[in-house]
Amino acid sequence: MATGANRVDLDGKPIKPITICMIGAGGFIGSHLCEKLMTETPHKVLALDVYNDKIKHLLEPDSVEWSGRIQFHRINIKHDSRLEGLIKMADLTINLAAICTPADYNTRPLDTIYSNFIDALPVVKYCSENNKRLIHFSTCEVYGKTIGSFLPKDHPLREDPSFYVLKEDISPCIFGSIEKQRWSYACAKQLIERLVYAEGAENGLEFTIVRPFNWIGPRMDFIPGIDGPSEGVPRVLACFSNNLLRREPLKLVDGGESQRTFIYIKDAIEAVLLMIENPERANGHIFNVGNPNNEVTVRQLAEMMTEVYAKVSGEGAIESPTIDVSSKEFYGEGYDDSDKRIPDMTIINRQLGWNPKTSLWDLLESTLTYQHTTYAEAVKKATSKPVAS
Repeated sequence: MATGANRVDLDGKPIKPITICMIGAGGFIGSHLCEKLMTETPHKVLALDVYNDKIKHLLEPDSVEWSGRIQFHRINIKHDSRLEGLIKMADLTINLAAICTPADYNTRPLDTIYSNFIDALPVVKYCSENNKRLIHFSTCEVYGKTIGSFLPKDHPLREDPSFYVLKEDISPCIFGSIEKQRWSYACAKQLIERLVYAEGAENGLEFTIVRPFNWIGPRMDFIPGIDGPSEGVPRVLACFSNNLLRREPLKLVDGGESQRTFIYIKDAIEAVLLMIENPERANGHIFNVGNPNNEVTVRQLAEMMTEVYAKVSGEGAIESPTIDVSSKEFYGEGYDDSDKRIPDMTIINRQLGWNPKTSLWDLLESTLTYQHTTYAEAVKKATSKPVAS
């Protein structure tokens, strides 16, 4: 695809090449965004992260057409004096850095709060002081629980969309009690959103805030014991993938009754590119980025993934494909959950004309094909016991 001339924004104006400082470029979202920027745009990327495994294929010096348009800087933004200089070198900063795994919110609440609030403060400050645009990645977790979740279980208003559909400019942010440390993440993320918004209001910071709703696809998280810690607990898709690869029952926390929507990473990245290249339409806005058509309970997700994995791997499902566990057993003391997460899409559709395309079946097939191809052999080796001679 052409990466240079004749590209125009949504208002028909030519898109000028810019330099982007991307913090957290080596992660799941960052790796897909870097790929998109290299293959479809003329923009340059200063890629900041501690690890670069997921973008190594983009950093090869010789063979590729975008050589020189992406530079990797190994930085932990917590303690690095180079950060402000790199933000100054760029036109736009995108901050993706976060601890965003629910298993950590309970067991590492201090790290979670520091990572998502304290460590993000200098990024906002440097962008504001140097008049640099910021796209800040937040989370759908900032909405917390729906209004409907406080109604009796059989109350008819629970079925009324105004009691559960989440709107950027209207819906309140409702968290559990302080002892429920699961909300440490959502609370830190909400506070940094408020700070970004305040910098915009008081000091003229040009900002866009992104609230992802369960972005799913290849390179998400890790498989414990293969490319991540054995005792690690990744997010639901990687957890279930790990169980499927090991032919273990999928663990359903508290019966898997929570409802979620899932969106394919490639659809979501299209939305982010529109934000990057249409600043006049995106500045000052908070955007939900999700797919309300892909809503399932976690139990239904487990059933779909079991069926899809059997198809892509050619292996039949195990006899008892799921097992119920309590949230206390799985996540530890202090866990709490939100009941439903359905994004309202009015604002992003109005400002950027964007809608997601990929069905849940299709995104699961694509993702599980990747998981099987990438990990099946390694998992077999790791789980096979040496035979005594």
